[in-house]
Amino acid sequence: MENKVAKKHLITAALPYANGPIHIGHLAGAYLPADIYARFLRMKGEDVAFICGSDEHGAAITLRAKKEGTTPQAIVDKYHQLNAKAFSDFGIDFDLFHRTSSELHHKTAQEFFLELDKKRAFTKETREQFYDDEYNQFLADRYVTGTCPKCSSERAYGDQCENCGSSLNPTDLINPVSTLSGKTPVLKETSHWYLPMEHHERWLKEWIENGTLDGKPHHNPKEWRNQVIGQCKSWIDGGLHSRAMTRDLDWGVKVPTTDGEGKVLYVWLDAPIGYISATKEWAAQNNKDWKEYWQNEETNLVHFIGKDNIVFHCIIFPILLKTHEGYNLPVNVPANEFLNLEGDKISTSRDWAVWLHEFNEEFPGKQDVLRYVLCSIAPETKDSEFTWDDFQARNNSELVAIYGNFVNRATVLVNKYYEGTIPELSQNNYPEIAQQLKKSASTINEKLTKMQFRDAQNEAINIARLGNKFLAETEPWKLIKTDPEEVKNILHLSLQIAANCAIALAPFLPDSSAKLTAILGLGSLNWNDLGSTQIVAADQQLGKVEHLFQKIEDDIIVKQKEKLNSKTKPPAMETTLPAFKEDIVYDDFLKIDLRVGTILKAEAVPKSNKLLQFLVDLGSERRTILSGIAKHYSAEEMVGKQVQVIANLPPRKMMGVESQGMILMAENEDGKLSLMQPDQSITNGSSIN
Repeated sequence: MENKVAKKHLITAALPYANGPIHIGHLAGAYLPADIYARFLRMKGEDVAFICGSDEHGAAITLRAKKEGTTPQAIVDKYHQLNAKAFSDFGIDFDLFHRTSSELHHKTAQEFFLELDKKRAFTKETREQFYDDEYNQFLADRYVTGTCPKCSSERAYGDQCENCGSSLNPTDLINPVSTLSGKTPVLKETSHWYLPMEHHERWLKEWIENGTLDGKPHHNPKEWRNQVIGQCKSWIDGGLHSRAMTRDLDWGVKVPTTDGEGKVLYVWLDAPIGYISATKEWAAQNNKDWKEYWQNEETNLVHFIGKDNIVFHCIIFPILLKTHEGYNLPVNVPANEFLNLEGDKISTSRDWAVWLHEFNEEFPGKQDVLRYVLCSIAPETKDSEFTWDDFQARNNSELVAIYGNFVNRATVLVNKYYEGTIPELSQNNYPEIAQQLKKSASTINEKLTKMQFRDAQNEAINIARLGNKFLAETEPWKLIKTDPEEVKNILHLSLQIAANCAIALAPFLPDSSAKLTAILGLGSLNWNDLGSTQIVAADQQLGKVEHLFQKIEDDIIVKQKEKLNSKTKPPAMETTLPAFKEDIVYDDFLKIDLRVGTILKAEAVPKSNKLLQFLVDLGSERRTILSGIAKHYSAEEMVGKQVQVIANLPPRKMMGVESQGMILMAENEDGKLSLMQPDQSITNGSSIN
C-alpha cells in the first residue's frame, strides 16, 4: 500500500517542555529531521505547514518553578524565549513556534474537551490517588517518584520511566515518594474524567498494523519504523486501560465544567491540541483556512517525535482525534531512538548535554556542521552517540575535505582561467556524469520521501565525491596547457555538479547551500532541477568565491571536552573564606570542621534504594557528597537547599562514588530524618561554631 498523494502537508515536531533549554538529543530526535522534511517538501513546491511550540503546562513546569523559587509563568516565559531563539539561530524553519499558555490554545483545548465530553468519550470516576498530607495536595504524575516496576530503576516518575521508556501510573511505582515533602504519599479519593482506551483497541490495532481506518486504506504501515509499530503493539497486546484526562492542579488549562473546579486538563490531552491551536494561529496570520490542514482527507499529517512519546502520539492522541470526529490521523509518526553523548546518556539533571543555545554562541556560523553531524549519526533505528572527536572529524574530513574542497577547486579554476565567467559546454565527453547525477537524484528523492534522512544526506554528499573524482581524473590544471577547450567542458560540468550539491544538500545544510547558490550566481534553487546538467548558465558570472567550511582545530575540541567534563567535577572557586581544618577520625569530634553549603545538583545513585548523590557548593570548592536519605527526601526537592556539612572527613567510596563529606541530619524516634538547616540564607562555606 502506498501513502495517498497529498495536496497539503501538516508537519509537527514534538512540543518541547518550557522548563529547560534544548539540547542536541532533542534536535536529533525530532526537530532536525522534521526541518529537513519540511524544507524538502517546500523545495518541491508542496503546500506545507510546519508547526511547533512550547508545551507550557504540566507538573514538570511547576516543579521547575518550585526549584527556582519563582512562578510557572516566569518559567515558561524564560524558556519559551530561550528555545525560540535557539531554534531560529540554528535554522529550524518553523512556520510558527506557538505557546500553549496562549488564550487561543486554552480556548481550543477547552472546546475540544467539551466536544469529547458531549460525545461521552470520557467516564467520570472517583478513584484513589496519591495525596501529600503535609502539603494538602493531590499529586500529579510528576510529583511522585519511585522504583519502576518493569526495569527497577529507582528514578521513575508517576507517568513514565525515563530509563526504560515504560508508561506508568503513579500507583504502579514501588516505594513511591512525594517530590513535595519527600514523604510516602497516602491514597485519597478524588474524581476525574477518564479515557477508556480499552474501548478502542480493535480499530487501533487495524490502523497501526494494517494501515486501514474504518475499512479504508489510510497509510502504508511498512513505512513506519519498527520501534513505533513494536511499542504500540506491545501496549495494545498487553491490554489498554482507562487513563485520567484531568489532574488536580492549579496550573494548566482549566476543566470548563461546573464540576471541574480545581482541575486542569491532563498534559497529554492539552499538549497535542497545541498542534491544532498553533495551526489556527498560523492560518489566521497567513489568511489560510486551518481546517484544510487538519480536516481535509487530502492532507498528510506527520508527527516527528522521540521514542518516549510514541504511545501518546500513536494511541492516546489518535483516540481523541477519531472520537472527536472530523480530524485527520497521522500517516506517519517517525520516532527516533535516543542520542547518547560521549559514552553516557544525555542527562539534564547532571548537565551532561550539549545545549543548543550555547552551541550557537560558541560556534557562530557552524550550525550546518552540527546539522550534518547529527543527521549522519541520526538514531533512526537504534541509539547512537555524539562525540566531539567525531564532530571534528566529520567537519574536517567530509565537509571541508570533500564538499568544500570540490566547490573551492572548481570555482577557483573558473576564476583563474576565465575571470569568473562560467565557460560553455561545447561537447560533452562525459555522459556518465549525467547518468550518475540522475541516479543520485532518484535515490535522494526516494530516501527523503521515506524519511530515511541519514541515507539521503549520505547520497547527497556523494555528489560532491563525484565532483572530486571527476576533477582528479580529468586534471584540468594539467590539461589547460594542451587542450584548453576541453578544460571548458570539464569546468562547466564541474559547476553543474556543484549546483546539484547546492540543491541536494539544501534541506540538510541550508546556510552552506545559500552560500553556494550565491557563488554560482543562481537566483534560487528548484528541487526539480536535481539531476540536471543544465542548472548553471554559460557566460554567467560567478559571485564572490569563499570557503563553505573551515577546519576545526584540536584546541577548540579540547575546550568542549573540558567544558563537558567540568559539569560533573566543577572547578574550584576562589574565595577568602577560612581554610578547612585537617582530616579527622570519628573519635576526635572536637576537630570537626562544620560548614554551610548549598546543594547545586542531586540525583539517585544507581542500584541503591538509600543513597542520593549531591553536588554541594562550599564556597571555596564544590564537592560530591553521598547521603542515605533517599527514603526521606527526593533528589528534586533537595536542589537549592542549604545544609550543614562535615567538611574534613576523609573521602569514602560508596557504590563506586567517592563521597567527600557528610550532610548532617536529625533522626526522631520513628527513624525519620530531617535536614539541619540555617534559619536564614548565609554565605556558602561559612563556619559553624
